Amino acid sequence: MSARCWWIGSVLALIAAGCSACGDEPGGRRAADARPPASADPNGTQTTPAGAMPELVESLRESLATEPHVSDGGGRAWLEQIQGDPEFAIAGAPGRFRLVYEVGPEGIAVGGMIYFQVSPFWHWSTPQVEERDLDGYTTLTANDEDIQLDAATLDQQLLGLRVSGRALRAGDQITLVYGAGPAGAIADSLAEKNSRFWFAIDGDGDGFRVFIENSPGIDVLSAPPAQIRVTLPSVARPGKPFRITVAALDPNANAGYPFEGKIELSSEPTDHPLELAEAVMFVGSDRGRKTFEAVVREPGVMRVSAKTDNGIVGVSNPMLVSSDAQEIIWGDLHGHTSLSDGTGTVEDYLLYARDVSALDVIAITDHDHWGVLQLDQHLEFWEETKAEVRRFNQPGRFVTLLGYEWTSWIYGHRHVLYFEDDGAIYSSISRDYETPTQLWDALRGKPALTFAHHSAGGVIRTDWTIPPDPVLEPLTEIVSVHGSSEALDSPFPIYDPIPGNFVRDIIGPGYQFGFVGSGDSHDGHPGLAHLVTESGGLAAIVTDTLTRESVLAAMRARRVYATNGPRILLRSALDQYPMGSLIPKPEAGGYSGELFVQVIAEAPLERLDLIRSGQLVDSMPIDGLLEITLHREIEDLVSGEYLYVRAVQQDSGAAWSSPIYVE
Repeated sequence: MSARCWWIGSVLALIAAGCSACGDEPGGRRAADARPPASADPNGTQTTPAGAMPELVESLRESLATEPHVSDGGGRAWLEQIQGDPEFAIAGAPGRFRLVYEVGPEGIAVGGMIYFQVSPFWHWSTPQVEERDLDGYTTLTANDEDIQLDAATLDQQLLGLRVSGRALRAGDQITLVYGAGPAGAIADSLAEKNSRFWFAIDGDGDGFRVFIENSPGIDVLSAPPAQIRVTLPSVARPGKPFRITVAALDPNANAGYPFEGKIELSSEPTDHPLELAEAVMFVGSDRGRKTFEAVVREPGVMRVSAKTDNGIVGVSNPMLVSSDAQEIIWGDLHGHTSLSDGTGTVEDYLLYARDVSALDVIAITDHDHWGVLQLDQHLEFWEETKAEVRRFNQPGRFVTLLGYEWTSWIYGHRHVLYFEDDGAIYSSISRDYETPTQLWDALRGKPALTFAHHSAGGVIRTDWTIPPDPVLEPLTEIVSVHGSSEALDSPFPIYDPIPGNFVRDIIGPGYQFGFVGSGDSHDGHPGLAHLVTESGGLAAIVTDTLTRESVLAAMRARRVYATNGPRILLRSALDQYPMGSLIPKPEAGGYSGELFVQVIAEAPLERLDLIRSGQLVDSMPIDGLLEITLHREIEDLVSGEYLYVRAVQQDSGAAWSSPIYVE
């Protein structure tokens, strides 16, 4: 059936207005047990939390309650290719695209509207009818000279066609040539299958429009390779096989180009030789990505360099070869596909995670009620996601998690992860699940977790006055493409922060989180979002077993740490208490012990920061080393305190240990 259209243009403007209202004052330091206050009037009555957008929620609900006119969403459209028109688009390149819309049986009244919308989230040219020499120039031709249309660009990537003259009748056709001028129409810089050319119809002109069924789409292919990614596990055993993943990517980290040629591999240091063929051969059917096994027999830290015939060079993340070091698996627990406001299919998202970024754990978390079409209104999308997540799950090799994003514009966004094949969507638009407490009540007893994200500000902050459920939300996402919500002094702090709402401001007694990063990527690049933005996010999970059950257990125990993209190896413990631990309540005088920290970085280190109970108590310069091991005495930690470390590279890549808390 056709899909309602409730947001094009006006809601995007509303989001922008909401973000600008968040402000950018730096958050001040609070006591360890302080909580950001809810907004209140002078009489003490609680009001809407700072930065909330209740008017947006009401507009979403209103759209669901609106009964469309019988002519809304009528008709069909298709992509028509004639000689010289492309069968596909190349990421970031110009093209010309001929589309035909045919009016449905109920027609379109005078004053009614046809909306032509290319992906509103990314980089397609905005269709326009005014400037022939500029990109996105679009021509319109009707099959009857009596048809008159008043065309205008209404918003980013949105063209509106108002019916004037006579009403449109069933079978009337309008041909649009998008990119008709010399500059063409620039395709999205992100490769994906079936990038949609959306058509929506307001048949009676009342301002409410509905998408037609099956808007046409086109595949956007990767541009030629410009970079090589080499990914190793962070820990390997001497003499035991491990996997190396090599991927040839274009300038925007797109994969899939039919690269052909030889890639030379070499190990660093050279006295840790890899046992594999000297070169890896790629053929077109490899689509620029390959995973294969290798062996190294000597303990130590090593990296692998790759070089193509035409001189493109890549260097891997560091790998610790050790017979007893705990293993680390890497996950991206938050990201979006074209089923909400992201790029690409569910299948392509999972393939990229497994075969390009070489993740161990992946979750897809499309929005419950956000995007061109809404997941909670199109449960066939949810069934598709469940089926693909189930198909790709391979314990011991690649763990997939079912998830979605609870998209509350009042209390903040949270993503929900299920550690089994099935799970329900508890939509934030439903009055039954509109608060975090209602969400947790619905999830209680299930193998599930929730994660607050971009919590300090950004598009919407988290309302920390509602204490997170300790079983369902033991972790928080402190960094993503939106930046860092850890603290204002962290690399790439989040935009539009709410004072006092950083994670460092609110953790302490009652709010004892472990830290993870994840991409919140919308570009089809799970695990590598930081290649095309200044910040990304990864979750490092300390476990020797790769199953859904072991991942859930490690997360609930807070055996995790966060990075903003690079695979930095980080170890931290206070005596026998590793990161994420809860030290029993100490005797009089507090707890004293030795802090151990080991960092093995991807790029030269700048500093190592020590944070104690909300204060940056030390920042130690590293002077460009790639590795550091630290032993330091910590004295008199009293009940309610916490301690964590932050390692920062010279390129602002960073890793955060989960805090060690004192009961």
